[in-house]
Amino acid sequence: PESEFKVRSIFLLRSFAECTDHYDPCPVNKAEENQPHFQGVTGLRNLGNTCYMNAILQCLCSISPLVEYFLSGKYINSLQKDCSEVATAFACVMTDMWLGDSDCVSPEIFRSALGNLYPVFMKKTQQDAQEFLIYVLNELHEALKKYHWRKSYEKKSISRCCRKMIASESSIITQLFEGQLSYSIICLKCENCTYKNEVFTIISLPIPSEYECSLQDCLQCFFQQDTLTWNNQIHCSFCETKQETAVRATISKAPKTIVFHLKRFDILGTMKRKLRTNIHYPLTNLDLTPYICPIFRKHPKYNLCAVVNHFGDLDGGHYTAFCKNSVTQAWYSFDDTRVSEIPDTSVQTAAAYLLFYSCQPFSIPRQKCKS
Repeated sequence: PESEFKVRSIFLLRSFAECTDHYDPCPVNKAEENQPHFQGVTGLRNLGNTCYMNAILQCLCSISPLVEYFLSGKYINSLQKDCSEVATAFACVMTDMWLGDSDCVSPEIFRSALGNLYPVFMKKTQQDAQEFLIYVLNELHEALKKYHWRKSYEKKSISRCCRKMIASESSIITQLFEGQLSYSIICLKCENCTYKNEVFTIISLPIPSEYECSLQDCLQCFFQQDTLTWNNQIHCSFCETKQETAVRATISKAPKTIVFHLKRFDILGTMKRKLRTNIHYPLTNLDLTPYICPIFRKHPKYNLCAVVNHFGDLDGGHYTAFCKNSVTQAWYSFDDTRVSEIPDTSVQTAAAYLLFYSCQPFSIPRQKCKS
């Protein structure tokens, strides 16, 4: 029964919390021992090359609407019976990071839950933070999704329409992170124009310079019109053959939280390299107006809320995170168990790999739902 499932989920959450007593203690920096502990400013123990996971968890911990959804217990009513373990473990970690009294916690329970589905994350090997984020968002969505039905009318003839019901999925993940790109595809021979939509949670941006550029340069490179020729030609339904085509992307649905992946790992033929370009990105008032369809320009300005940094090369490296805390409104550097407050001027670095921007200011997450 549904009630038994909810009780079991709550019991599982409490069991996870009790398990933290058996984790190895986190090292304490004596210089920081007397500093006050703020909500959401908590280090994470490295379980063996898990810095990629720690950096992503810190960034998600800084997204207040997401944290509040789990702290308030709202997620329990949405849990899917067959895939609740990852979401419940995530709630456990967020609770420890926001409501616990320890300066650091272990994400072992969360790694185990995700590792049951993707064994690669149980290995003590370096993984890509961007790919890990995709897996986490996907699993949280699958565990928390709800179906919504809407009517759709399909024209069968000039005088008759067929009505059918189409199901769409939504979750806290789609509400916060999901956006939509619209591609205009123009045949360069007959000038016929068609449109194709694509849902996204992360936008991977090319880096147009080896040495220095701005985030706006990366955005302009991504959204500029491309001409597809030779083997990349697209079939034109009017010409009935493959033709050279002009393609341009715009944002037709801007998410509340937009994540940019800076494509630092470059492949040139058989050669692989990491681009160490110093990319200048704004902390406030990122203007996405030029890239959003005019009729959908509801949230054109975004503020930075978190950054994932990558140090090292393709074969090995280290991830850290910079996150803005909604309680103190200050920026913090998270390097596994090492946590320190940093000035705004230190948030801009040449190691940035993932950028999290929000179009809404974050408030302090509330623990309990309003009655």
